Amino acid sequence: QVHLVESGGGLVQPGGSLRLSCAASGVDVRGQAMVWYRRAPGKQRELVASLTSGTDTYYYDLVKGRFTFSRDNAKNTVYLQMNDLKPEDTAVYYCNTYPLGVWGQGTQVTVAS
Repeated sequence: QVHLVESGGGLVQPGGSLRLSCAASGVDVRGQAMVWYRRAPGKQRELVASLTSGTDTYYYDLVKGRFTFSRDNAKNTVYLQMNDLKPEDTAVYYCNTYPLGVWGQGTQVTVAS
C-alpha cells in the first residue's frame, strides 16, 4: 500500500523559501511519476508541479522559475523547493503519485509578513 507523508511546511515571510518533503513507502519513486498539488483556502486543489519517471518536470505558470521539483532515490523521497514565496502561495501542499492515488495529510504553507 502506498503511503506518502508530506513535511516541511510552515510560516514564512514573502520572499522567503521552504523545502517540502514527501517521504514515500509502498512505491519506488525512482520509477514513478510524481506530482505536487496545493489547495488554498476556499479553492479547489490545483496542480503545482509534476515530475516524470525520468527527469522531465512541469510547473504551473504561477510558480515557474520559483519552484523546483526533485527526487532523492536513496531516500525514496521527493522534494519541492519553493523560493521567492508570495502570499498567494499560501495553501496546503500535497504530493501524490501519477496516476493519482491516495492523498496524504498535506503540509501547510503560510506566506505572510
